[in-house]
Amino acid sequence: MTESHFATPPAATPPAQAPGSEAGTGAAALPREALEIASGYAFSGEALDLGALLWNEQCLPDARIRIPLSMLNRHGLVAGATGTGKTKTLQLIAEQLSAQGVPVFLADIKGDVSGVAAPGEENGKVRERAADVGQQWTATGFPCEFYALGGIGTGIPVRATTTSFGPVLLSKVLQLNRTQEQSLGLIFHYADQKGLELDDIKDLKAVVGFLVSDEGKAELKNIGGLSSATAGVILRSLTTFEAQGMEPFFGRPEFDVSEFLRTAPDGRGQISVLELPAVRDKPQLFSTFLMWLLADLFNTLPEAGDLDKPKLVFFFDEAHLLFDGAGKAFLESITQTVRLIRSKGVGIFFVTQTPKDVPADVLGQLGNRVQHALRAFTPDDQKALRATVKTFPDSPYDLEETLTGLGTGEAVVTVLSEKGAPTPVAATRLRAPESLMGPLEEDTLDRAVRTSPLYARYAHAVDEESAYEKLTAREAESQARQQQEQRAAQEEKQARAAARDGGGRARSDASLVDQVVGSPIFKSLARSMGTQLGREISRSIFGTRRR
Repeated sequence: MTESHFATPPAATPPAQAPGSEAGTGAAALPREALEIASGYAFSGEALDLGALLWNEQCLPDARIRIPLSMLNRHGLVAGATGTGKTKTLQLIAEQLSAQGVPVFLADIKGDVSGVAAPGEENGKVRERAADVGQQWTATGFPCEFYALGGIGTGIPVRATTTSFGPVLLSKVLQLNRTQEQSLGLIFHYADQKGLELDDIKDLKAVVGFLVSDEGKAELKNIGGLSSATAGVILRSLTTFEAQGMEPFFGRPEFDVSEFLRTAPDGRGQISVLELPAVRDKPQLFSTFLMWLLADLFNTLPEAGDLDKPKLVFFFDEAHLLFDGAGKAFLESITQTVRLIRSKGVGIFFVTQTPKDVPADVLGQLGNRVQHALRAFTPDDQKALRATVKTFPDSPYDLEETLTGLGTGEAVVTVLSEKGAPTPVAATRLRAPESLMGPLEEDTLDRAVRTSPLYARYAHAVDEESAYEKLTAREAESQARQQQEQRAAQEEKQARAAARDGGGRARSDASLVDQVVGSPIFKSLARSMGTQLGREISRSIFGTRRR
């Protein structure tokens, strides 16, 4: 439970008030239509202030547009064209959630959200915006932790084991087709059955490589439906993936997602910022990794039911990247996670350009909407605009005109009331964030990362014994056994050859002796030698031996 060096305690949050009470003027001063809209945001419980109502090109600071804190686990959507202020909206909501003691997760795609840890800088634009919306602006920093996927970039490394990442998400990253995805699932099943832990990419490569080897081909028949050709495709995809520098994202120590649920010592919620600029050229990777974090939260957290405030609010930036080219199983997994994670006390905000970027089944789960300006320069833009308008409740606004005329930092808002009903559509000028609207200095960010108590826990990768080591040892034992068998066979062969050669020489020598002894010459010589020998013996006995 740590707090950023840059965070300063926020000003006391005023209690929720009815529209008009903050400025001390009566709500009746509002135009009738504006009064009807504003009354839909007069909540009795704790709420976040988004901004002030826009009506007939005027900003009405007495008409406050808010989100009930208890409804934030009903999920939401922040959408709008590039440059319309989506990132600052995330920052604004994250600040207020933290002030209310709610932890927040933010994905920092462009590297400009890290400033939430430092107090903002007051200037003319900030003062003007605060005056427009009736905001009492105070420069405030918030408690932050900074993370990076696999330690690529500046941040505490976030890793996942290949096993926990799973075949469905990994298939999305590897861009496998449905057949290959199913085959990858069988490979994971085989590894699990054989006790082959899949910690990193080399572990999975080792298992696939074994299954396509001569020794492993027999195993393919036992797991059904996996061809050598498909296994080969998967192996090549993994090799390419590894060559692109993806290996550091997988391994141990695996990140514990409960780290995202911490609060600072002063009771404010910790803001976890995942720094992604170093991998923003790999959108499928980071979007799928965000989905893994969300799925792991879903599997880890207990049921919580309806809470006064969420345990965590998770902002999923560049959400369209998650759904591009997604297979049926992947979409079903996302839809189920979004639908059920609400009961775990987690709220999800998808951030993208238009609502049509999000599948209908997922979009239907998003009760809170902040829609920034849309462009209508092309026929496709106009089609997207009309489709967006249809997703909003009936409104006194001409939404097509309103959405194309909004300025930076303005949005059309509808949320769920405390009773769960949609609020009236409200064009809104949003409040100014109180933290730094820009990135931290690189040295400051690096110091914040290295002084975090989490850094020592996750900074250094650990390569434990897993599938790669086990299969390598198995292969080494197999080779040693084969070499021993080959040596034994060779020695036996040599022994047999030696035995055959020795017996042949003995028989040959015996035959030669027989031939020599039986020859007439040998017999004549033997008689001559016998006579001579007898003479020599006689001489020696009788003293007649000649010197």
